Amino acid sequence: MLNRYDRSSPMNGEAEVKYLDGDFRVVRPGAFVRCAVTGVAIPLEELKYWSVDRQEAYATPEAALQRFKEQQGA
Repeated sequence: MLNRYDRSSPMNGEAEVKYLDGDFRVVRPGAFVRCAVTGVAIPLEELKYWSVDRQEAYATPEAALQRFKEQQGA
């Protein structure tokens, strides 16, 4: 499994993640990634929204929509 990680070893700090279609791969272990719009830390186990094209994560669907609108010039 690509998303599987060992909870027995505590991981601190920001992870480096490769965002894929419907999944993601942890490149550098860590506890969280940052939302590209809000800057809030998103625990990896709660990561649900990201852009494969932009390779960035979003904390909420609203943040993802905001980024999409920014990219469209709206």
